Amino acid sequence: MTHDTSRRWQMLAIAAAIIYVLWLLAPVLMPFAFAAMLAYLGDPLADRLERLGLGRTLAVSIVFIVLLLLAIGALLLLIPLISRQIDNLVQNLPHYVDWARNTALPWVQAKLHLDPSAFDTDRLVEQFKEHIGSVGDAASTVIGKISRSSLGVIAWLTNLVLIPVVAFYLLRDWDRLVAWIDRMLPRSIEPTVAHLAREADSVLGAFVRGQLLVMLALGIFYGAALTIMGLSVGPLIGMVAGLLSFVPYLGFIVGFGSALIAALVQYGDWSHVLMVVGIFTVGQLLEGYVLVPRLVGEKIGLHPVAVIFAVLAGGYLFGFLGVLLALPAASVILVVLRYLIERYRQSDLYTEAGRGDPVLAEVDVVVATPQGTVETDTVVTRHDDTKDAAPPA
Repeated sequence: MTHDTSRRWQMLAIAAAIIYVLWLLAPVLMPFAFAAMLAYLGDPLADRLERLGLGRTLAVSIVFIVLLLLAIGALLLLIPLISRQIDNLVQNLPHYVDWARNTALPWVQAKLHLDPSAFDTDRLVEQFKEHIGSVGDAASTVIGKISRSSLGVIAWLTNLVLIPVVAFYLLRDWDRLVAWIDRMLPRSIEPTVAHLAREADSVLGAFVRGQLLVMLALGIFYGAALTIMGLSVGPLIGMVAGLLSFVPYLGFIVGFGSALIAALVQYGDWSHVLMVVGIFTVGQLLEGYVLVPRLVGEKIGLHPVAVIFAVLAGGYLFGFLGVLLALPAASVILVVLRYLIERYRQSDLYTEAGRGDPVLAEVDVVVATPQGTVETDTVVTRHDDTKDAAPPA
């Protein structure tokens, strides 16, 4: 085994060990990952304050206080609004059930020519009542275990307290941490890794900050437009559509479907249905042609199918933490893949010309037509060492 081969195997083993440890620690990494995201978002502002002459600790304290005040203000604004919207939804729930039972299900049954017994709501309610006892027993068992141990609540509260504490220390020592990682890299790959890190930082910064602004703008637009239209649960639907817009078309599908049902139940006419269609059509045009190009840009270039796959794969491998980090990780992986593709295109495997396939040969063929002669290249198959003769002109 040569020295280069041994070194590559050592690097591969180190990378595999790091990935394996992260996979094992995924259940406890959630507060640290969230805190790292907050520190990453606040680091450019802290660096800017440092350039104005402030010390790192003072600059980080200012940034941290601003982020904390924004978070508290958002909670004070959103919690009462969400509470009122949920109360409104609960109060209107009988109307939704009545609409589904007397309007939607009969229409589906008539259009699809289905068996009426399949949509017998009374029978479905009776079956639900029969099984509600076992569900209640299971729920009481789970609640009993949680109340006896209280470990789940304690762990949740611990994570909630850990996030701001860890975020503050990560933000204060962010530059030091990056410099330490740079010093620990093998010198042979340090220039390449530093280049990829700078490019990934550019892509990741554009994505995280831009996507958050896109989600906020879409949530405000959908919520305000549906509220102006008169939809009682419009703000709640708008917030949900905005939060889910980080997955392509998911926010649109969920928001549009919910708003459509709410409009049919609340008004029952086609004019408000057309208003919902118009609102979400404008929202999609606004997202595709204004918000994403201006706020996110074209640097990321993630295909919608790749985004959906990244979210599903992240959730399958790492749970909620994987969903949270799926798109940032995918944008970084995209940078690495671009680099690997460029390396491949400069390698001998791609650039070296072959000697040609001995089974195939290309011959020039001249075809005579009434309009003149036409020259073409034709690939013919060789079955022996004799050269195939081109057909006569």
